[in-house]
Amino acid sequence: MKISARNQLKGKIKKITKGAVNSEVTLELADGLEIISIITNSSVNNLGLKEEKEAYAIIKASNVMIAVD
Repeated sequence: MKISARNQLKGKIKKITKGAVNSEVTLELADGLEIISIITNSSVNNLGLKEEKEAYAIIKASNVMIAVD
């Protein structure tokens, strides 16, 4: 896979929660952290996503905000 986004996080799919239109995909990273993505059910099916399958979280954003209390 070649892609211009530099923020690529490899992990295993821990959980897929399907809704009426979208699915919540939980990806467990190598260090035990989790990242959650909301994607369409069509994308879940087209990518063949299943629990325990390896996948990448690819983050492409013009800004990332940090906040504190």
